Amino acid sequence: MQNSTQAANAWRILFLLFLANLFNFYDRTLPAIIIEPIRMEWHLSDFQIGIIGTAFTIVYAIAGLPLGRMADNGSRSKLMGWGLAVWSGLTAANGLVGSFATFLLVRMGVGIGEAAYAPAANSLIGDLFPAHRRARAMGIFMLGLPLGLVLAFFTTGAMVKAFDSWRAPFFIAAVPGLLLALFMFFIKEPKRGAAETVKVSQEKLDRPVRRLLAIPTFLWLVLAGLTFNFATYACNSFLVPMLQRYFLMPLQEAAVATGLIVGVTGLLGLTLGGWVADKLHQRIANGRLLFAAVSLVISTLTTAWALHAGRIEIGVFVVVFSVGWLFAYNFYTCVYTAIQDVVEPRLRATAMAVYFAGLYLLGGGLGPVVVGLLSDHFAQAAMLAAGAEQMSEAFKAVGLHDAMYLIPGALLLTLAFLFQAARCFSKDARRMREGMVADAPAVAPVTA
Repeated sequence: MQNSTQAANAWRILFLLFLANLFNFYDRTLPAIIIEPIRMEWHLSDFQIGIIGTAFTIVYAIAGLPLGRMADNGSRSKLMGWGLAVWSGLTAANGLVGSFATFLLVRMGVGIGEAAYAPAANSLIGDLFPAHRRARAMGIFMLGLPLGLVLAFFTTGAMVKAFDSWRAPFFIAAVPGLLLALFMFFIKEPKRGAAETVKVSQEKLDRPVRRLLAIPTFLWLVLAGLTFNFATYACNSFLVPMLQRYFLMPLQEAAVATGLIVGVTGLLGLTLGGWVADKLHQRIANGRLLFAAVSLVISTLTTAWALHAGRIEIGVFVVVFSVGWLFAYNFYTCVYTAIQDVVEPRLRATAMAVYFAGLYLLGGGLGPVVVGLLSDHFAQAAMLAAGAEQMSEAFKAVGLHDAMYLIPGALLLTLAFLFQAARCFSKDARRMREGMVADAPAVAPVTA
């Protein structure tokens, strides 16, 4: 046995990973903010708007599987560096396209670049920090999500207004990402399993995906991630246009309001939530997952009420919906660390790749396009109910608002899956630790 250790350069590397994660979500969010100008320029339906997010996430999910195996078997720093360079360069290319089809193809390329990052970064964090500090470390890493969203939602509208073009933000966003990619190549990586309580074998494992799917907790968390990503990607894709159409807000104000709802809330949710999750983990074996499930109960109720209230005062809508998203952020610090607790170090990057495949292929991939389809359907129904013969923006506003009810519905399913994962967690975590001890290389006795 050896004491669990934290790498000497852990916090410096974590800060770099956090910055890259910030620009990951910044670049990923840009299309959702400027979608109304794009819709008007290329005369798109909400279904086509949804395809933008769906195409990105499907490519992200598929590319993540082989890239996750590369992260488990090769240099994580090089993989992250090249991935960051690719997605930043293609983000700039998005500002040059002249058609919807070309825009879609470039976004798919961005998805491949971003798929190289998350599995490698999550695996690296598992080797930098011991188990009792991982939720806090993961919380700091995942702060890149809300800060990336805040930065995107708070600045993109102003850029569009200043340059009188929806293309300008794509060029500006690419610059810091390309610079940051250079630093990734100089990361000094720890050995696999360096922060574990037992010495971990460095040998490669056969049938990695089959091993992962034999872990019940992991399967339930994949399902929870699928429905959670359905809700978050539907929200991030359509909340700005919904505020513009339904509450008649200008683009810049709608973007700032969305930044408050899905971004600022994460600053508190991920920092405080990570601390609470670690404290609960020390007291109750499955405390993190129970905390995540209870948080999702609150998220489901508040988001459903905000939508059901109709055209209420915009300030009330923002506050109530923000409460829901504040508690939803506990999902990240609790679930990501729970996966590391039930999966051994040699499989963690692969586990995150498989996990992200479920999240994005069937969750994030379906969320935007299904909401877009329902929005078009409900808009058509509203037009027919009014006896009108021509579609108007008012009918499109009602259609999109009603389609957004899928968000609390997906959150409800998420909490059910989290409760199931919590029931399996203790047994699976114990089995993982026992397996590591059994597989640990024998240490020769010291002789005089």
